Parts: sequence; C-alpha cells; structure tokens
Amino acid sequence: MANIVWHTKLRIHLDLTLDDLGHEEHEGLWGMVYGMDRMYAARAVPVAERDLQCGGVCREAGVVAPMYLRMRNGRREAVHERREDEDRHIVPVSDEHKAYQARILRAAEEGGFHGDSEVRTRVGRSWIQTDTLIEGADGLRVGWEVQLSSAGTDGPRSARSRAAKAEKNGITPAWHTDRADYAQRHDTHWTRSNNLPAHVIAKTGDLRVISGFRKLDFWRCDLHADYPCPQGVRRCGKHHTTPVPKDVLFDDLVRKTAAGAIVPIQFRTATKLHRFWVTHTDQNRYIDLLSDDTQLPDVPEDVQIPSRASHNRPTCRPDLAIASSTTSAPSGTQPPAALPNLLPAQPTELATHGQSRQPNSPDQSTGERARIPEDLITLQRASDREQQALQQLSDHEERSQQRRIWFEAAQAAQAAVTQHARSQGLNRFEVERAVRAAARSKGSQPPLT
Repeated sequence: MANIVWHTKLRIHLDLTLDDLGHEEHEGLWGMVYGMDRMYAARAVPVAERDLQCGGVCREAGVVAPMYLRMRNGRREAVHERREDEDRHIVPVSDEHKAYQARILRAAEEGGFHGDSEVRTRVGRSWIQTDTLIEGADGLRVGWEVQLSSAGTDGPRSARSRAAKAEKNGITPAWHTDRADYAQRHDTHWTRSNNLPAHVIAKTGDLRVISGFRKLDFWRCDLHADYPCPQGVRRCGKHHTTPVPKDVLFDDLVRKTAAGAIVPIQFRTATKLHRFWVTHTDQNRYIDLLSDDTQLPDVPEDVQIPSRASHNRPTCRPDLAIASSTTSAPSGTQPPAALPNLLPAQPTELATHGQSRQPNSPDQSTGERARIPEDLITLQRASDREQQALQQLSDHEERSQQRRIWFEAAQAAQAAVTQHARSQGLNRFEVERAVRAAARSKGSQPPLT
C-alpha cells in the first residue's frame, strides 16, 4: 500500500492522507476518482488500465506500478497490483534488528523452547507476520516484535493495531525497542534496552532490559506506609499496590515469558492505563487485589517491635515538669517501676519524709495499668462480624452490599482507635493491636499493654 497515487489521465498526484487529496481547488475529487475505480472493477477492467499508478517510491525508482483504490475501516487505501511493488516500500531490516532476532531464538533454545523468525500466521483472508515467534509452555505463543525504526500510533500498521490483532489470534505480543519515547507510549507492552551496535547485541553476555519490567509492591495504607494514598485521602486503611521499576536480563525475559513466569499486565491508575511485564506471582496477587474475593493478610498482630537499650535519661513531659516544679522530691525517694511503653508518662509519686515508697502498697494508684475502653472493643467486634458475614456469601451483589457494610464498620472502629490514641497520647499502632487482641479473645478483657 502507498499514500501517494499518480493519476495518468489527470496528470496529478493524489495524497490519500489529505481530505482534499492535496487539491482543494477540485471539490469532490475523491468521490469522482474512487467512483470511477469502482466502476472499472465492476466492469472487470484490468488494474493496469485503471489510470492509477504508485506515485511514491515506485515512480521515483522509474517503475510503473499499477494500483487500485479501496476503503477499509473508513480509511482510504491504494493497493499495489503486484507483490514485488509492495515489497519495494518495505524498509530493509537493519543489522541490529537481525541481531535481536538471532538472540531471541538462541535464548529460547537455551530454555528448551522452539522458535522461528518472520513467521506468517493465516488469519481468515489475511495474515499476521511476526518478527520472531516463540512456542512456549502449555501452548503459549509469544510474538516478539523488534521496533528500532519509526512506528506510527494510528492505522492498521501501528503498534497498537498489530499487537491487538496478534493477541486476538492467540499470540502474546512482546515489543522491544531502544527508543525511550516508544517505551512511554503504553499502546502495547514495550520493553527497552540501550541503543547498542549489532555486534554487541549478537554476542553472548548480559543484555539488560532497563524499561518495561516492574515489581509490584503491595502495602497497606496506614500511618506506617511509605507511599501516599492513591485515592487522595490521608490514610484509607485499604491495601494498594505500587509498581517499582526493576531491571531484568533480556535472555531471562525471553525464556521466562515463554515459560509463563513473566506475563503482561495492564495497570490502571486514576488518569492512565499502563502496560508492562511482571512475574506471574505478582499478577495473581494484583488480580486478587482487584477482585471481590480479596483476602490479603492483615498486619501480623503478634509481632513485637524490638526495643533497644539506651543510656540516656528518660525525657519529661512539659506538663509534668510544671507540676513537679512546686515540690521537690526528697533524696531518699526510690525511682518508680518502669511502665509499659504504651502508657503516657505518669507523675512520680512523692514518698513521705523519712520513708521510702513501697512498690506493692495498696494505695499506689499510679502503678495501675490502663484498660481498653469498652466502646473500642464493641466497634472492633462489630467490624469482625461484618467481615465474617462477607466470607459466607457467594452472590456477587450480596457480597458488594455486605462489603460496603463491612467497610463502614471498619472505618468507625479505626476512627475510634485514632481518636482514643490521640486524646491519651498513646501509640496508635499499639492501641489498635491491643483492641484487636481484646475483641478476638475468648476470655476476660486483657490489659492494654
């Protein structure tokens, strides 16, 4: 196909990429030319006698190449009559392109997979041509397309159209390039390496893929998260995932895609759809995160935060410093017993003159351990009941409705924990852990430790 057509009778060039064919002075020119060509076809007039010739590469080479017109998917196309004239428009394959094809075949064979280059797959009345087609495990077919030259974004020969056509016919498209602008287009699953000469690509050694492969980092949106909430709120308490760029060797990528260990994925954000490659394990976790049956593990509750010894003196709270400034403790006062780290600092109890404080004295009110408020336990148990009810449902609509109820109950419980921890000056993580342990224990209410 070509975009420039020479009309032998009108003696003008017709540019099919323009609405007016490049001749705005002739209104309705396309309708007239296309109608005449259709009339010739209906009367079985040979293509060589239809007044249309290739006006681009073939004419510049001094070759007379007859053409005919057609409409496909609303696009104007001029088609060569002979295959050799069409091949004249194909850009010769570069040495770098051939080196990539040879390396893909070698890497696949080292992994125990068979492949071939320039493979044509028949699709109805047309066909798909793949640069290098690898026959992977369990009937998986990976079609590698090495794109080192210019590639359009629209039309039947664009990367998007060719990748969609291959995927529709059971071929997993894998496009590789050395151009940074292609890797950022996300119209297909691009991978990219550095711009290297052919002899470096062909030799055995580490060829690194620097773009197109990601590691999915799964995390919970709480106060300990390293990433901002993707929903734009402070902390939503849900589980999210963040793709992290990661390098991979090109040979490993070829072998693992054929084995199904590395798979393509579509990652949707609020404003864009990203396409890249991840491990099969990360893909399964991401599908579970998006599905209605999400069962990601909670933060372990029995993990103790390791403490470190310190030779520094304990710090004082400002309000306690003001209270102790009016009375000085006698020199014989014993230091109070260490309280759990979860409790706020307590004022030091003053001993009577000449007597030391008894640690086990019944009137020692400051040594009593704080207990969890009953309303926090009630809210947490309500949230747990709604979650258990969700797990017992199988209907999609019922699960969606129950899921919203569970989210509302969990939100109320989390908000109450946050308010209590903030008002008492406690560590919120420790409060939440103690509340969950108390709500899920079968015995009496445990102390807040």
